[in-house]
Amino acid sequence: MSVNHIPVQFNDRRRRATDRLTRRLVTACGIAILLLMLLLFFWLIWVVLPLFIAPGVQSGYSQQLWDRSAALAVGNDGVNGWRISSRGVARFIPLNGQPAEQALTLTPAPQQVVRSADQQTLLLNMQGALMLLQPTQQQGEAQWRFPLGDQPFRLPQGKVAKMALATLNAGQWRIAALTEKGLSILTLGTNRQAATISLPQQQSDHLLFSPQGDLLYTSQGNVLRVWQIDNGRALLRETQTLPHPPQSLNMLSGGRTLLIQDEAGITQWFSIAGNQGPRLQRIRTFEHSTGAQKVITEPQRRVFATFNEKGMLKLFASKQDGPILQRQLAPGILDAQFSPRGDSLLIERQGSWQTLILNNPWPDVSWRSFWQKIWYENYPKADWVWQSTTAGDSYQAKFSLMPMVIGTLKAASLALLFATPLALAAAMYTAWFMAPGLRRWVKPAIEMMGALPSVVVGLIAGLWLAPHISQALIGVLLLPLTLAGSLLLCGVMSARLPPRWRQPGREVLLLLPILLGVTLLTLWLPGVMMRDAGDWMPHYEQRNLLVAALAMGFALVPLIFTLAEDALFSVPGLLGQGSLALGATPWQTLTRVILPGASAGIFAALMIGFGRAVGETMILLMATGNTPQSEGGYSAACALCQPTLR
Repeated sequence: MSVNHIPVQFNDRRRRATDRLTRRLVTACGIAILLLMLLLFFWLIWVVLPLFIAPGVQSGYSQQLWDRSAALAVGNDGVNGWRISSRGVARFIPLNGQPAEQALTLTPAPQQVVRSADQQTLLLNMQGALMLLQPTQQQGEAQWRFPLGDQPFRLPQGKVAKMALATLNAGQWRIAALTEKGLSILTLGTNRQAATISLPQQQSDHLLFSPQGDLLYTSQGNVLRVWQIDNGRALLRETQTLPHPPQSLNMLSGGRTLLIQDEAGITQWFSIAGNQGPRLQRIRTFEHSTGAQKVITEPQRRVFATFNEKGMLKLFASKQDGPILQRQLAPGILDAQFSPRGDSLLIERQGSWQTLILNNPWPDVSWRSFWQKIWYENYPKADWVWQSTTAGDSYQAKFSLMPMVIGTLKAASLALLFATPLALAAAMYTAWFMAPGLRRWVKPAIEMMGALPSVVVGLIAGLWLAPHISQALIGVLLLPLTLAGSLLLCGVMSARLPPRWRQPGREVLLLLPILLGVTLLTLWLPGVMMRDAGDWMPHYEQRNLLVAALAMGFALVPLIFTLAEDALFSVPGLLGQGSLALGATPWQTLTRVILPGASAGIFAALMIGFGRAVGETMILLMATGNTPQSEGGYSAACALCQPTLR
């Protein structure tokens, strides 16, 4: 018996070369993608790592001073330092060792110098007379400026013993002066015309203005008084009895935190709203802050430093309980001053200056501030808060990640709770019960919903869905119950339909109009009975979260449906046919044969849907206003890269 055999030899060199090139190109692209992801991972670590590097300090330039008399005030603008000595000599001195500028001699010599809260203006007490002095930079040249003239002026109340200064605006200042006649508050302009307010206080150990000049802090013994200045009058807002008499009063940048130094250490105070208005409350006593010789505050950040007679320098931040930097320096420190950006510290000793270079770019960032409760300025208690920016320059940034983590899990869980029943029920019906002809139309239509951009879904949710939910809140909350009851009732009534209406796979054509009518009736009926759902539930505060869950659940339905339907449809048909042949009903076959066989694919569909819910950005941003809150609201998952709104 002969067998026809036609030998076929295939030897296409060009095709083999193309296959090798394609294989190598695909392999190279895959490796390149892995390397790119690895590079991106290390780049993120490189960017974030500086946040957690401990502050550092390095010794800078040291120089001798020509004037060895004691300094009444020392300043540091980062390029030049200045000092006013007890002999009345005011001089700018370059910090790089260059020759000093020509000195300015003040006559008579001042006995006391105080800074304004913004540290831009000096108030000099010259044998009871006053003078304003501003060290400025004009076109790179250091100059002394006299806002009210270069001649001291005297107050009608007599010689000034103690004083404080605040800059109200350009060309207007507020001065608190303790004279022989008592304590007075004067508001001066460039014409030296003063509006005077007399306070019923004859003695005071310390005087301090807030940066806006609307609050005056006075201490006498262990009694601290806060005066509210408004509309040409001063009212005693509150009186605090301190455990120890203060040694000094200082304000941190922003003018909301008051530092009180006493023999027990340095305590932090700020106002908290109550039934009687804002009242000062003691927040914390900074650890290891006892024995400080002087407190120096940064002009632009809530950071301060202390030093003692032994030369121990300590750096503190307002959100940290203890020092963030400690360094033992040479003893004999008399005064110190931060540069405006806080990157250097000018230290004066007897007859010499030393510049310290500070590396402290992120004083408010720590693991504790990310994950633990922090007591922020003017908040009633410690809390998790994320609000990195605001319009005010004096704002205290808040970097807690807990609101975003909690809010992300809440929104993703509720979105998954909304999308899972719809998507799985649709997948089971489409894969097992629906007629093949109808399935060819329904499945692509649902999958096309997934192509709807997230921006469009978020825009619809924010502009259309949110107002309607607010008006029909009761109906929205009742909708799951009414739809479930309608489905059960339709299942019972379907047995009474004529046989021609009970063809397998076509029940959906009857069910959809019924469910649509029930939905409209549920949403419309509460609006007729009451105009505002808040009348029934005035304490309901989850509307933001509800809008985000509904909008994001709508975006998750196509993804979960497609994956779950493919998993159900991929179960071998022989298993279902065998179950039906053994006498099982279609529902028993679905629940006991098909679903267990597709369980792995359904679980993967749910996890992929949850992953998209966690990573969704635009829907959450547009539907919720991007306001991270750990309680009573919603926090956006990717608000880390967006400005926070309030």
